[in-house]
Amino acid sequence: MRRLALATSLSLLVACQPASHSPAAVDAKTPAVAQAPAAFAFEEADIASLQKQMGDGSLTSKSLTQAYLDRIAAIDDAGPTLNAVIETNPDALKDADALDAERKAGKLRGPLHGIPVLLKDNIDAVPMVNSAGSLALASHKPKTDAFIVAKLREAGAVILGKTNLSEWANFRSTRSTSGWSGRGGQTRNPYALDRNPCGSSAGTGSAIAANLATVGIGTETDGSILCPSAVAGLVGLKPTVGLVSRSGIIPISASQDTAGPMTRSVADAAALLNAIAAADEADAATKERAADAAIDYTTHLKADALKGARIGVVRKLMGYQPDTDAAFERAIAAMKAAGATVVDAEIPTLGQWGKDEFEVLLYEFKDGLNRYLASGGAPYPSLDALIAFNKANAATSMPFFAQEIFEQANVKGPLTDAAYIAARDKARKLAGPQGIDAALKAQHLDALVAPAMSPAWPTDPVNADHFTGAGYGAAAVARYPSITVPMGDVHGLPVGIAFMGTAWSEGRLIELAYAYEQASKARKPPRFPASIEVGKAE
Repeated sequence: MRRLALATSLSLLVACQPASHSPAAVDAKTPAVAQAPAAFAFEEADIASLQKQMGDGSLTSKSLTQAYLDRIAAIDDAGPTLNAVIETNPDALKDADALDAERKAGKLRGPLHGIPVLLKDNIDAVPMVNSAGSLALASHKPKTDAFIVAKLREAGAVILGKTNLSEWANFRSTRSTSGWSGRGGQTRNPYALDRNPCGSSAGTGSAIAANLATVGIGTETDGSILCPSAVAGLVGLKPTVGLVSRSGIIPISASQDTAGPMTRSVADAAALLNAIAAADEADAATKERAADAAIDYTTHLKADALKGARIGVVRKLMGYQPDTDAAFERAIAAMKAAGATVVDAEIPTLGQWGKDEFEVLLYEFKDGLNRYLASGGAPYPSLDALIAFNKANAATSMPFFAQEIFEQANVKGPLTDAAYIAARDKARKLAGPQGIDAALKAQHLDALVAPAMSPAWPTDPVNADHFTGAGYGAAAVARYPSITVPMGDVHGLPVGIAFMGTAWSEGRLIELAYAYEQASKARKPPRFPASIEVGKAE
């Protein structure tokens, strides 16, 4: 999850350690030299290829799960020390073995049967901790799975473990460092270990880019799926709010929160979305368009989908990094070559909703977090109690930045306040009907595109995050879907293109993203250099 801070329209928000996994120390130190890992049998393996191997008997889910656990030990705990996985599931091998037995007996649950999945550490998953990266919740073990975790298990997925995140999804301080949490330490970017993985789904981004699991789940309020996916050369899909349940997920915003896929391909993102999209009685937002949850999004994997499509380029979301702009221009040329009509487009309200969005997030964070903590048996039952914990444990909980956002949220009133309701309605209207929808309707467009994110910046816990630009905010505030796809690299650092559409347009966005992916083939696996060599692209 992320926020759009008041100080700048592009600042980051991006939501006792178990014996099964021990992250690196809480710092931002980087190895002095590159540490290239050993060859991995399942590098860049996708769901379809792994299912084929398990289907013909040349692979089992248990052996695949063990291979990923070994990879985590070699890459995450040692070697490059990515520090992306905060905890592994002690039941993962047992669960994989049971799924192998089902397959042998002729029971196949679907495309995810036996596929290892990593979850962001703000999602309830038994028997693991759910902490939002906070030391205050380091002993918090929910008694039940989040709704989406139950759906993943029902689909046959193996829950491999939990990934580190920007603590409290970067909603604790305006000076937070993405990818750092008190519980998990600093996650590193596998494309340059001294560069930031973005957030708040930092661990999921770095882990899936580095092939620590087949696919992963992130969460987003404003950019926390798209940003870490873009800087890690991944596909990140943020669904329309209400397509995927939020129950059992530590919240920021009832208006904007959603979980979504983070994968190495559009096809895997579509398959993963199929598993988690469902109406949930505990989340009223999922009842609005429950029929969309029954769509098979893999039927939208159409390589010729750009032919005849009308794409709008939001040029006001360009101009912050010349090499990113050059990669984006090449992406535009590739879409034209694939048959799309590409025109310049404007979001007429761009930049007008930031103050209202932040006000909404402050109100909703206090309300939603207090409900989650009180209902889930957390060791600290309220935001007020968490603030007190951080003050009492400042040396370990707040070594780099404070908790001024916590304190701002804690003085807000209930969601019946007129100020909250006005800000919520204004922000949503400006970004949605008067923003994205107006731009789409003006030129009869299928989607809007922009560079998803600047290249990854050097991690700096003293000065905090300092990225230069992003293109995903309108879709987040409007509650609309967006998807990023790799479009190239800048000196070896991945950059992505973001496709944005109106509400419930996931199918069309998947079509366009898949067609672009097939035309560009831009993803490159990471090679774990300690840093980039300035002036020399990989």
